[in-house]
Amino acid sequence: MKKNTKMLMGFSAIFFGIVILLIAATPGSSGTELTLEEFINDPLKYDDKYVMTQGNLIEDSITWNADQIELQFDIQDEKGNSLHVVHQGVKPDNFSEGVIVMVEGFVKEDGSFTAEKVQTKCPSKYEGEDPSNYDPEMHEKIQQ
Repeated sequence: MKKNTKMLMGFSAIFFGIVILLIAATPGSSGTELTLEEFINDPLKYDDKYVMTQGNLIEDSITWNADQIELQFDIQDEKGNSLHVVHQGVKPDNFSEGVIVMVEGFVKEDGSFTAEKVQTKCPSKYEGEDPSNYDPEMHEKIQQ
């Protein structure tokens, strides 16, 4: 075989290997993003599908088992729909009342939700000030 043919075959094998790894490593990209209400109405409809949803954390529902590294909690939307979530992994740092929790995972056959990924966000903590309330004199004092 010619040298160019060998190199072409080698680069082709590497290229196809990378493509296969990318496809295998990104199952979440084909997930379904749903509101909590849509998901709760028919959870078994999304059986064997990667699902993403979010809701407000119900702090009284948090159960953390450090020995098994298992986190169980409930999230709720504005309409009162709630979902019980089980997560095998570490508990996020700011896991407390008033936090919006985004969960990604799968529905089990019994309708329970197993999260592979749990993220929190607290919009009130990270929102900026209202620009109409900006006080240049106060800003000047803070800068000094």
